[in-house]
Amino acid sequence: MSVDVDKSAQPPADAPPPESIKAIPVRHYGRWVAAIVVIGVIAALGRAFATADVNWDAIPQYMFNADILKGLRNTLLITVLSMIIGIVGGVILAVMRQSKNPVTSTVAWFYVWFFRGTPVYVQLFLWFNLGLVFQYIDIMPIYKDEWSDFMTPFLCALLGLGLNEAAYMAEICRAGLNAVDEGQTEAAHALGMSHAKTLRRIIVPQAMRVIVPPTGNEVINMLKTSSLVIAVQYYDLLQAAQNVGRDSGVVVEMLILAAAWYLIATTVLSIGQYYLERYYARGSSRQLPLTPLQRAKSRLSGGFNRPGGMG
Repeated sequence: MSVDVDKSAQPPADAPPPESIKAIPVRHYGRWVAAIVVIGVIAALGRAFATADVNWDAIPQYMFNADILKGLRNTLLITVLSMIIGIVGGVILAVMRQSKNPVTSTVAWFYVWFFRGTPVYVQLFLWFNLGLVFQYIDIMPIYKDEWSDFMTPFLCALLGLGLNEAAYMAEICRAGLNAVDEGQTEAAHALGMSHAKTLRRIIVPQAMRVIVPPTGNEVINMLKTSSLVIAVQYYDLLQAAQNVGRDSGVVVEMLILAAAWYLIATTVLSIGQYYLERYYARGSSRQLPLTPLQRAKSRLSGGFNRPGGMG
């Protein structure tokens, strides 16, 4: 079977090539206006701070002051210990919430309801003044003392922050456990695995991908929330900055210094959170995103290898 082709519809061989389409990009005037406004605001703020009556030389001068570094160490210590209590307690509470035992699930629900429903600042004061209820702590043959001597500022800060964090971590862990498909549990039980082994070997590793990102945010938030422990006289970074500022007459400068140390610490924690999230994303992404260092190397190598590029 032959097909007739209309040769008259085809352009002649000596015809000029068709004119290329000239694409005109859309102009976004709103972006330019927004950029100019933002730059103007930043310039105004920079000028205000530059001309302010602030002794900027005092900030690097006291950056590594012994009292400031002691307060920083105490802040990092209370943050780490509080998060350990919060994570361990959160996992236990999440398992209790998932339990079919009505007593344990109800107790866990009440715990989360109370500690999430009251401000951590109020909880710190409650722990600090709990001596009005318990005058003595008596753990017979182990320990016995007056409550005022037992509840030190460090212990008060640790319990106030750690137990409050456990309530939030319980909901994060419960959401992560619920994110794992029920078929995973059924398949593990069909293979003869116990509930505890299924939870440890099957459920928790998969739930970590959901649990890790908000947990990293909780660590960063805990670092900043630890500044509230000044209410119970715990010597943290903010307390140290206020003491140094009061003694040296540079109160505002020391507050700026404390903010700088908080920014440095949160930046380090954010970098660690990024790599931890990237580690647990291996099972969900076929190709992991490049790290900032890898992106920088690829851009540099691309610029060197590009025709006409550097080198």
